[in-house]
Parts: sequence; structure tokens; C-alpha cells
Amino acid sequence: MNLGMQLAAYAASPATSLGRLHAEPHPAYRSEYQRDRDRIIHCAAFRRLEYKTQVFVNHEGDLFRTRLTHSVEVAQIARSIARALNLDEDLTEAIALAHDLGHTPFGHSGQDELNACMRDYGGFEHNLQSLRVVDLLEEKYAAFPGLNLTFETREGILKHCSLKHAATLGEIGRRFLEKRQPGLEAQIANLADEIAYNNHDVDDGLRSGLITIEELLETQLFAEQYAEVEKMYPHLAPRLRVHEIVRRMINRLVVDLIETSRGLLQASGVASIDEVRAAGRPLIAYSDEVKQHSQELKQFLRKQLYAHYRVRRMTLKAGRIVEALFNAFMQDARLLPPQYQDKLREQGGDAALQARIIADYIAGMTDRYAIREHQRLFDPAELT
Repeated sequence: MNLGMQLAAYAASPATSLGRLHAEPHPAYRSEYQRDRDRIIHCAAFRRLEYKTQVFVNHEGDLFRTRLTHSVEVAQIARSIARALNLDEDLTEAIALAHDLGHTPFGHSGQDELNACMRDYGGFEHNLQSLRVVDLLEEKYAAFPGLNLTFETREGILKHCSLKHAATLGEIGRRFLEKRQPGLEAQIANLADEIAYNNHDVDDGLRSGLITIEELLETQLFAEQYAEVEKMYPHLAPRLRVHEIVRRMINRLVVDLIETSRGLLQASGVASIDEVRAAGRPLIAYSDEVKQHSQELKQFLRKQLYAHYRVRRMTLKAGRIVEALFNAFMQDARLLPPQYQDKLREQGGDAALQARIIADYIAGMTDRYAIREHQRLFDPAELT
């Protein structure tokens, strides 16, 4: 909640929240969305993000981003945008902090491999897994499973969803079936995620030496900020120059997003969150020019960084680890830790359920835990 600031009529509000899966007394000194944020920060899945890959595997260097630092950076950007638009900062922050809770070890390569392993059992997608984490898998409260977050936070976590899966999710999946929009706070968190990972992947890519400034000058967004920095600070040290360029790139995107969204909101005439959800398009958006520049940068990173041979080598190894772990546990569930064997016994033992419980276990691993578990299972020198 923006203290001392009147929220816009179309902002989400704890007073009109669609509530929680399990009814609870209202918090005494926090809003409902503050409670959501605090529960996310204190959960085990959030702590594990410290050792999960963003682009570079955790052991490749202490200065590269992880899923945890990325989530904090997304939250900072998202909260700033929400404040400027008179929206609920706490809800926006909660969504931003929770958006990657279901991510696998080894980044998108881990997700892709686990999805391939699960193709006969309903597939795997990290947004759905994030919702599963907060609804079911976290074990912290006596009165209910999961974190029992508000509808609005859960709505924001579920950014993407197939119609097949949406049909199984009840109220939270309805918007995909009816082609409705999430609240504005969720829309902000989605684009703040994109702003953070694109620009910070530029920083990490340059630090690693996998991309160069000369290559990045082919992109309009980088080239514009590079020219400004060179003009103002011609003798800047190389690392400081990169930091200055990246922060200006972020600012360019954020300012454009705020100004364009203000215009869209005013033109739309929406006066409530229900009208936001019924709008035919997202109302948080870039201008056409900046959207094009952002997409150009994203395409550059996909081609020059994510497809770099060194990244692809790590992707190959990461995929093999995930596949080997999954197949070993499917072939013999007795290899699973006792608490997961207990879940299988309690819930029944068909193949689909076994696969989903194994996916929960693997998705919850950190990079280094997955590597270590692979060694324990397949390295003859490891006897435990």
C-alpha cells in the first residue's frame, strides 16, 4: 500500500480482494498483500532461489545473477512503476518476488528437459509450478497447505497457462478461458521481469566475455545509451561505463512504460479492477518504438548469449542431469528421499502421480544440489 497516497480507482485493494483459498482472520497491522509478501520472503522456495541459475550456473561465479537476485531486482523495478501509477505496491512486490518460485535448477534448460520428461504426464511449466508451490508444496502452516495467498497474488504468479491446464484450475484459470486480463499490478510485474532479465543479462554477458560492446552496439537501445554516456563521461573506466549504460537502459524502459501506461489507462476509462480484467488488451505497455527496441535486445540476447557455445555446453550437461535424475526415480521410487516416498504411499502409486512428485522434487533442487544428487546416484565413488 502506498502510504500517504490515494490509490487509483482501478488499483487492486485488500478491501475488495477475492480472498484466499482458506479463510483466515485479517492481519492486525499489515494489509492482506503485505502478508502475502512476507510469507513469500520467509518460505523455503524463496531461499532456494539463491542457488538457482539465471543464465550462468551457480558455481560459475559469485558476481553473476541468480534467481534470487533477479527476483529482488524485478521487485524493485515493479514497485517503482506501481508507485508512479498509484497502484498497490505491496501486491506488485509480492507477485514479483514469487514469480520464479517454481523454477527448476539450471534455468530454462532445466525447465525444458523436465517438461520433456513429463510429456506423458501433463508436462511441466514453471509458472504452473510456482502456483503449485504457493498453493500446495510449501509446508509452514498448521491450518492449511501452501502459503494461502490472496487471489490477486496467485493471479499474478500465473502469467501463462494453456487452455487445457486452465480448465483444471478453477477460478484462477478462468481468465485464460475467457480471454480476460489480470490486474494492473500483475501486468507490471510481468514487464518488470522482462526489463530486469534483459538488461541484467547484458551486464552478466559482458562480465563473462560471451558478448561484447561492439556486438551490442547493433541494438538501438544499447547504442543510444552508449552514445550518451560516451558524450558525458568520455574517460569512464570500462566496468563503470557498462553499469552507467545498463542503468540508463532500465530507466529508458521504465519511464516509457509509465508514461505510455498512463495514457492507455486514461484513454480506456477503466474505473475498477473488474473493468481492467474485462479490457480487451493489457493496459500496462510500452510505446511502439520502445517495444520494438526491447524486442530487438531480446532477440540479440537469444542469438548472441543464450545460444553461445559455452552456454549451450552447460545447457546440454544440465539437461542430462535432469533427465538422468527423473529416469532413475521413475524406474525405482525407492531412490527418492523418505518424505517423497511417503507422499507416494499416501496419495497412491500410479505412474502419473509418481512423475508429478518426482517433478516437484527435481524442480525444488538448487543447481548444486542437483549436481550433488546426480553424483550420489551415478558416481561409484559416492556410496551414500
